[in-house]
Amino acid sequence: MNRMTVLPTEQASHWEARLALKLARTLRGSVLKGCEHKGPLYVQKPFYPEGRDLAHLYLLHPPGGMVSGDTLTISADVDEQASALITTPGAGRVYKARADKSLQHQILRFDLADDASLEWLPLEGIIYPGAQTQLDTQVHLTGNARYIGWEITSLGLPACHQPFSPGSLMKQNLQIFRDGKLCLRERLVVDGDQQENGMLQSLAGLRGYPITAMMVAGPFDAPSFNAGINDDETALENLICRLRDCCEQHKSLDEDFLAGVTLNHGFVMVRYLGYCSEKARKLFIECWKQVRPELLNRDACEPRIWAT
Repeated sequence: MNRMTVLPTEQASHWEARLALKLARTLRGSVLKGCEHKGPLYVQKPFYPEGRDLAHLYLLHPPGGMVSGDTLTISADVDEQASALITTPGAGRVYKARADKSLQHQILRFDLADDASLEWLPLEGIIYPGAQTQLDTQVHLTGNARYIGWEITSLGLPACHQPFSPGSLMKQNLQIFRDGKLCLRERLVVDGDQQENGMLQSLAGLRGYPITAMMVAGPFDAPSFNAGINDDETALENLICRLRDCCEQHKSLDEDFLAGVTLNHGFVMVRYLGYCSEKARKLFIECWKQVRPELLNRDACEPRIWAT
């Protein structure tokens, strides 16, 4: 036997955290009926600043971010006629990966039953230089379910003049299904090593802007949309005009960003490219205030955590 033995290499750590939420409509309103978690991923007890019909939930992740090998899986199952708003008390972070470039993976899955509603309104996600991450979101709508959600992503640390290089956003994927059929898909792939011709710098990509954000709301062809108004198409056109006005008003305060509003398969989409995640969030909040009464028949009520 050879006296020279080879010790096995130390395996990189992999930490999985999961949170599964179950919301139901009862005689007491929309309640958090189930909450199962593994690892440091929790929610506080629901808040009801708008009354018992809608639960506000604050997602808590004490580590504050993902390192190499981490997988965060968050799911929400919203029963018929139940309503929830989920947000976060702080920005999410994806830190620099180890030398082995183990994937940092976030998985979101939302299932909404008929006539349910969900608002997914987290603070921004910051992807550090050198990160190796994948962000997957799936939304499954049944019947007359409605959804409002946004993603605000900082590629690198622009406030500290640290670009997203090296680093890789292997995939940022959003899929929305209605009654089992895929009706909306968005996919972004960014390689921070490709400085000149890659997605970060190209005119067909992010044009050098480190903050990319998108807000989605709909569907606006559901029967509940403006049920009291005969001309739904006119109401939707007016809403889109107001959203475009919001973009123009913010642009008058800061010309160094791009924003636009489109309609895709019944979903209104607001996009932002710029240098400041806070400005993106302020724009989206103003757009949310316009969209929410039309889609959910609710006036805007900002979560109290946003004011802290």
